[in-house]
Amino acid sequence: MSCRTAILISGSGTNLQAFIDAVAAGNLDLDLCIVFSNKPDAYGLERAEKASIPTACIEHGNFPDRESFDRAVIEELDRYAPDLLILAGFMRILSPAFVDYYKGRILNIHPALLPKYPGLNTHQRALDAGEEWHGSTVHFVTEELDGGPRILQGRLRVDPAESADELQTRVQAIEHKIYPEAAGLVGSGRVVFEGGRSLVDGDISDEPFVQSYE
Repeated sequence: MSCRTAILISGSGTNLQAFIDAVAAGNLDLDLCIVFSNKPDAYGLERAEKASIPTACIEHGNFPDRESFDRAVIEELDRYAPDLLILAGFMRILSPAFVDYYKGRILNIHPALLPKYPGLNTHQRALDAGEEWHGSTVHFVTEELDGGPRILQGRLRVDPAESADELQTRVQAIEHKIYPEAAGLVGSGRVVFEGGRSLVDGDISDEPFVQSYE
């Protein structure tokens, strides 16, 4: 039985489309059971509807605080009984209660080779530091921002002459490859979250898989 997977978005849904395409091509064995957005005008909702995936939207502005919004999201998502949650451009910081409720079942992708450059403006920071390599990291979500166990990294060589926007475009192309692949590893049970660490085929793995791209 395929892993029931909820994808959470706030915008255009380019990473969501990568998941839709991978499933349609038979390259990813996940059951995309719900696409959720906190913004009703998110184009990703249209992508989901075109792919016949159920959608739901709850606007965070209708709630007095983050905790009450997250409780409403949990109630909505649980109607679909997801085994795995994919944060795909979901522009909300999750409350500790939400992270704990879905402990070990939430994935995020960050545009840097963590633990380097958590937070924002990662591409410019990598260029400013003269990094040879830059890329993106898929990781389990914990209460520590961008600090959960890393699963898979995609990296490419940095051209010192390129702009941050150019570097971002190249990194995003990598994200569309590694995010579905990493989710597939978790969905199949090969990679699991246990005791605050990542286990690969039953063994503790503190270092992520790394794939290099041109």
